[in-house]
Amino acid sequence: MATPLTADRLLKALRDEGLKVVEHRSWRTNNRNHKGPWGPTHGVMIHHTVTSGTTSSVELCYNGHSALPGPLCHGVIDKDGTVHLVGNGRANHAGLGDDDVLRAVIAEKELPPDNEANTDGNPHFYGFECVNLGDGKDPWPAVQLEAIERAAAAVCRAHGWTERSVIGHLEWQPGKVDPRGFTMNSMRSRIGKRLDSAPTPATKPKPPKPPATKPRPMPTYEPFPGAAFFKTGRNSTVITAMGKRLVAEGCGRYRVGPGPKWSQADRKSYAAWQRKLGYTGADADGIPGKTSWDRLKVPNV
Repeated sequence: MATPLTADRLLKALRDEGLKVVEHRSWRTNNRNHKGPWGPTHGVMIHHTVTSGTTSSVELCYNGHSALPGPLCHGVIDKDGTVHLVGNGRANHAGLGDDDVLRAVIAEKELPPDNEANTDGNPHFYGFECVNLGDGKDPWPAVQLEAIERAAAAVCRAHGWTERSVIGHLEWQPGKVDPRGFTMNSMRSRIGKRLDSAPTPATKPKPPKPPATKPRPMPTYEPFPGAAFFKTGRNSTVITAMGKRLVAEGCGRYRVGPGPKWSQADRKSYAAWQRKLGYTGADADGIPGKTSWDRLKVPNV
């Protein structure tokens, strides 16, 4: 038995447990307290929404519908593990259930079969609706299951309860199947382990590793082919590549080109390059030498 948490205490408990919490609209005053008491509280009840999509599910749980006014729970846990608070106080989520189950929850003992619907659970249970179609096929992401575990543990920790205070709707009201897709025994086991230690920050999925970038290859250059290579009539792509480098260095003396055939224009251009490097006289005759060639850095062709 416990006095219900205030809105501030509930919000703090959830965030202290490492949860991302969104305060939806006027959740702090959204309740059904005018229809009956809220409290004493005894436990936490887990449901599935039978809907898809976060926005529509949250709005439905906040507003309810014509046959069942909202709020339909206290928090909606979406697929990415975010808890959306939609109500504070009495909510239309538990309905009529088995008084034997309620006594077991209060005593934190093993649950009996729910074979009666004779007790209103709305005053006594916090409710979390979890976004899932409830068809047994809609997956439960790991982050959502962890958020259910954390949310239930947060309320239990705030009240000093054990995991035995957490039940599923299917364990309370005959004919209900929610939550479908995982067992409440497995969830209680997770909650119990969490309560055995202090609250921890939520785990975040590791971002994918960026694709490995290949190191840029070091540029390679044409080796010096020897002075005899450069003679009238020589035709080679090396000469074209040399001419392009000479143009890039501002030494080109071409009317057309450069081209692959060694010409006087190539020789004049190379002589300009030699002079640029500081050569004079016979050392700037336009015939490449190894030192000037290596400094020109003619790319491989």
